[in-house]
Amino acid sequence: MSVAAAGELLLPVADGTLERFVPGEPAAFEPPADPPSSRVFYAAAHVVADPLASSESAGAALDWEATLAYRRHLWSWGLGVAEAMDTAQRGMGLGWGEARELISRSAAEARSCGGRLSAGAGTDQLPAGRPASLSRIRDAYLEQCEFVEGEGCRPIVMASRALAASARGPDDYRSVLDPVLEQAGEPVILHWLGDMFDPELAGYWGWSDLNGATDEVLRLIADHADKVDGLKVSLLDDAREIRLREALPDGVRLYTGDDFNYSTLIAGGSDALLGIFDAIAPAAACALEALDGGDGQGFEKTLEPTLPLARKLFAAPTWHYKTGIVFLAWLNGHQSHFRMVGGLEGARTLVHLADVFRLADGAGLLADPRLATERMRRLLAVGGIGP
Repeated sequence: MSVAAAGELLLPVADGTLERFVPGEPAAFEPPADPPSSRVFYAAAHVVADPLASSESAGAALDWEATLAYRRHLWSWGLGVAEAMDTAQRGMGLGWGEARELISRSAAEARSCGGRLSAGAGTDQLPAGRPASLSRIRDAYLEQCEFVEGEGCRPIVMASRALAASARGPDDYRSVLDPVLEQAGEPVILHWLGDMFDPELAGYWGWSDLNGATDEVLRLIADHADKVDGLKVSLLDDAREIRLREALPDGVRLYTGDDFNYSTLIAGGSDALLGIFDAIAPAAACALEALDGGDGQGFEKTLEPTLPLARKLFAAPTWHYKTGIVFLAWLNGHQSHFRMVGGLEGARTLVHLADVFRLADGAGLLADPRLATERMRRLLAVGGIGP
């Protein structure tokens, strides 16, 4: 694909003007020849909405063919898939009923192609916005963990809005999570999701300060080290993550969820479970291949161009990063439309999306610049830019 073939765009910039832009060539990413060995990489995968659904009153309507095809795309690059997580709009349009079906369908796909799959287990079958007893929260976790395990997946024990709202201190968290871990059939992944991703999770683990919360989660893991595969940390605090990684018991992984600093954290020893890997799968896979081969420079050279894109996608309000993830999937031809569950395609401005386009191009992640340019041109026209 030549640069000229992609064509020129007029892209909006923050000062209200338009800038002429011509996309460059995509990077020459190739799927790894061998399965990864030095780290475990999960991409938290997005869902593709059904654009022809007439109503969402009965729940999120998904395009199942496109949704599952995207998981096959991620597996083809050697990445694991973290299913029914925040990136899939869990808690932002995707309820437990839809998540159950998503996990079940993805598990069948994983079995058919040998893909690694773990899946989120939470408490979102409980009525939203209503108080819940700790015993009901515990039972909700147990129900979802049992379902996930029954589908042959490793449970990812997600942070619970119900628990955050109902617990009065650290002991309440332990009264819920101790039995969940004790009854796990295989080691689970614990997920600590910061309030920058979900404001309803402020004060998680029963502490208002992060130092107390850090000590609390380390105590929980130490008491159940044989039932914890790893801790997924999404706090966007690299120094804290490093301290956590160093303090974990032997054999317990630290899965970085830091979509700002993942390059240095992975190089330093973290595994990864990241929403950004949905958007940068080819670069992530090639970087991991370099790491497996002991090529630290190649690892850094591959991931470094993706960091400005990630920091733009996850800019505040961070929870709207999903809009940019779906936008890039559309630009790259993985889905036929730029629509999201709950209309969240409108959560980011046209200027923001133009920046995402530029940065994806700079990272070599527009696989077909001609297609991406044509789709961007159509989006700009809807916004009144262009002929």
